[in-house]
Formats: sequence, structure tokens, C-alpha cells
Amino acid sequence: MNWSAIQLSLWVASVATVLNLLLAGGCAYVLARRNFAGKSWFEAVLTLPMVLPPTVVGYYLLVLLGRNSALGGWLESWFGIRLIFTIEGAIVAATVVTFPLVLKPARAAFEAVDSQLIQAGKVLGLSNFAVFCRITLPLAWRGMLAGLMLAFARAMGEFGATLMLAGSIAGKTQTLSIAIYEAVQAGEQQSANELVLITSVLCVVLLVLANLLTQAKQQQPGSGR
Repeated sequence: MNWSAIQLSLWVASVATVLNLLLAGGCAYVLARRNFAGKSWFEAVLTLPMVLPPTVVGYYLLVLLGRNSALGGWLESWFGIRLIFTIEGAIVAATVVTFPLVLKPARAAFEAVDSQLIQAGKVLGLSNFAVFCRITLPLAWRGMLAGLMLAFARAMGEFGATLMLAGSIAGKTQTLSIAIYEAVQAGEQQSANELVLITSVLCVVLLVLANLLTQAKQQQPGSGR
């Protein structure tokens, strides 16, 4: 059993999920509650990783964050951060690929919060931050959590972008899906079967939980316009 690949995948998926809670959650709130020029284009760019092949996403990240790129060179020279062939690169790849899976349900959850409740909170003198914490978030958290679970499951199985950006270094960047690929290539059928079973069971459990949360959200009072 390739325990290092399992541990790396759990770490990558966990960190990517936390990052998307902040990044995708913040963008979802802006898209749900703000109107601005170019909003449709902005959303299209954010959603692009959902429709592009993962290898294409990985290639874009490689070009953007490689040592010879402006951003990659700046990160390495000023902060000592090198993302190519590192676990940090795997986290970046997983975060970008799963970003739309959090963005879409989080935006829908924010939009489903009754705007009259938000206005009532403001009339009572609550600040925007207080309204968000005491009204919007308590009503939208189920939808956000469902998206985060989907993103975690997807990050556990991320392959193309991770392989392009982080490579396959055993014990360092070889995640679960890459380990399965390597096991199949090496003819290690038993190891591949074990890893596939673990991945499948975990993803099924997360999908069932996400469905339960979605159903509970639909039955939740105080949502809807």
C-alpha cells in the first residue's frame, strides 16, 4: 500500500479546500451581491478550469509559474518559493482545478438567502460584516459545505494539472491518482486495485454527504427570494 501517496493526497486536498473556502467563497459572495462592469467575463474566467482539460490548466500554470516566467521568477527570487516539482505546486494545481466546484454552489447559496432578511438586518443597524456573519453565512453554509466536499473529492483524484506542474516524485509530489497511474504502468495490479478502492469509497461517501446537505438546504426555511 502506497501510504505516502494517500497522505500527500489528503494533505493536498485539505489545503486546497481551505484555500478555496476563502478564495472561491469570497469571489462567490462578490458575484452574488455585487454588479460591476465585466462581471460575466470575470465569472467566465473563474469557471474556465471546470471546462478546460486538466492538462491544459496544468500547462497554463506551468507557463505562468515556471522559473522562467515573470511571476515564477519573482516568487523564487524574493520569497524563495518554487512551485515546479514541489508539493506546493500540487496544492496550487488542485486549488485551481477545484475552484469552480466551490464557486458555483457557494454563489447559488448566497443568492438564495432572502434579500429581505439582509435588508432587515441593515435597518436594525447591523454592519455589512455583521449581516454576513449573523444572517448570510448561517443560511448559506450548507450550500458552501456541499461545494467544499465536492472540491475535496475532486482534489483527491486530481491528475492532469498536478502531473504537469508538480510531476511524479515518490514521497514528495506523487499523489494518489498519479500513484495509481504509475502502479498500472508498472504492472502492480494489486497496489492499483487497493488505491482505486480507497479513492472510490472516499469519493462515494463525500458525494452522499454533499447530496444530503443539498437536500437539507432546499428544505431550510429563510432561503429563497
